[in-house]
Amino acid sequence: MTRILSTLFLVAGLGVTLAAQASGDAARGAEKASTVCAACHGAHGESTGPDFPKLAGQPQDYIEHALHHYKGGVRRKNPIMMGMAAALSDQDIADLAAYFSSQQGLYTKY
Repeated sequence: MTRILSTLFLVAGLGVTLAAQASGDAARGAEKASTVCAACHGAHGESTGPDFPKLAGQPQDYIEHALHHYKGGVRRKNPIMMGMAAALSDQDIADLAAYFSSQQGLYTKY
């Protein structure tokens, strides 16, 4: 019985740890975005060019999925974004998504 309880607590602890790592930190995302993403997507994700999508205010899970798809190179095949996403860890992706989704965007200004 003790062994079963120990195993359950271990599994529950891992789940909490993974959940904490999976949630993004917008402040860290802002730092990461300012060095790489801003060149094309604008300082706060508000791109002014038609070739680069606006990231500000997009849903966090949408940004995370998109970056994972660029990183995988199967569902989204943009050579520039594939190169950018290739170096991102899961935590980097979560941080960037948290930052951009926290910005005021096209649908969050009102």
